[in-house]
Amino acid sequence: MNHPLKHLLHAAAFVLMSSLLPAAQAAEGHSHGQGHSSHAARPELGADAAFAADGTLWAVARQAESSEQYLVIRTSSDAGRTWSAPRRIDNPSEIITARGEARPHIVMGRAGDIYVSYTSTVAPPHIGDIRFIRSQDGGKTFSRPITVHASRDRITHSFESMAVDPAGRIYIAWIDGRGAAQAKAKKQAYAGSAVYYAVSDDRGSSFKGDYRVADNACECCRIGIALNEQGTPVAMWRHVFAPNARDHALAELAPDGKAGTIKRVTQDDWRVDACPHHGPSLAFAKDGRRHQVWFSGKEEGGGAFYASTQDDGTLGRPQRLGSDQASHPDVAVAGRHVAIAWKQFDGKATSIMAKVSADGGASWSARELARTSGASDQPHLASDGSRISLIWNTQDQGLLGFPLAGPDEDKGK
Repeated sequence: MNHPLKHLLHAAAFVLMSSLLPAAQAAEGHSHGQGHSSHAARPELGADAAFAADGTLWAVARQAESSEQYLVIRTSSDAGRTWSAPRRIDNPSEIITARGEARPHIVMGRAGDIYVSYTSTVAPPHIGDIRFIRSQDGGKTFSRPITVHASRDRITHSFESMAVDPAGRIYIAWIDGRGAAQAKAKKQAYAGSAVYYAVSDDRGSSFKGDYRVADNACECCRIGIALNEQGTPVAMWRHVFAPNARDHALAELAPDGKAGTIKRVTQDDWRVDACPHHGPSLAFAKDGRRHQVWFSGKEEGGGAFYASTQDDGTLGRPQRLGSDQASHPDVAVAGRHVAIAWKQFDGKATSIMAKVSADGGASWSARELARTSGASDQPHLASDGSRISLIWNTQDQGLLGFPLAGPDEDKGK
């Protein structure tokens, strides 16, 4: 069975379930939800990584022992080839979501700060809170967690992404369920959820928000966020365009909460009454070129795709990535280097595939990086502007890392 058809079958199941449940409940509780009881035995392998100023690669992931859950930090001095032993972040135990599109995130701030965000699930599948911790002593200790958003309603707050702008302000964007809940109370129609964000201008001591970017975002797809050439954070998400096309949109984020104009940036016109659990990713080169990757489950012409903007700012022709089984692509930029990675299943094992360009996307080299027959996370790329590494957390092989561009990659040749 090809990959797009699998998603169409999932969509049909969702439509049937939606006819049996109230609309808002169905949106919050369909079968692929993080933290859902049907997935209790599945390992939660979601992880993230970021480079510090000295070139050290830091990774964050979730671990569990009996009924206790916590975050662990690991470091690599060789861009991911080898890792330190995991070190537990000493904080109160809470339910931490680390599967699929919802995972912990780590970014580096000014003055050596380390910032970590994650979703703490309050009730399955997506009712939760976006939590934030920081270290201001090089990762030796971390602050007690705070909740990023002002809303304390029992609604979806999940699938967050985080970025730090050149002024040191921290931006955290997430998928938010308040619009759907309000529409349900008024017995009004409402497609999907919404995108909100909050900003900290005091190195994470507090956050201001909640700022709405858009209504009608897809319910459970991750948000891509990256700084453009001016250093402005830009969010990209799967949007529900009328009547029900699950394409992608982007908007610039501002520190005062006045998000920029929403712009549609894919034209697949994939119409499906379900959330595909495939969020986009984007990265900006210094010349202003936007590089983006995404997934479409259309029966004809679906798959994982990459495209970049042209000199006139228009998006170039999308390039299909890998086979029919390609999924969850990610993209990163460092100087003239562009790296793309994705998962690909061959019927027996899952591989991580990568394409790397050293000339801004004009030409590419491709290779398989690793494979496993066990459970695994999605691939994630980390860049500090001069190097790119990929991390992949697996059940059988642990945390894997691969330098793809920069001095660390050159050393491995």
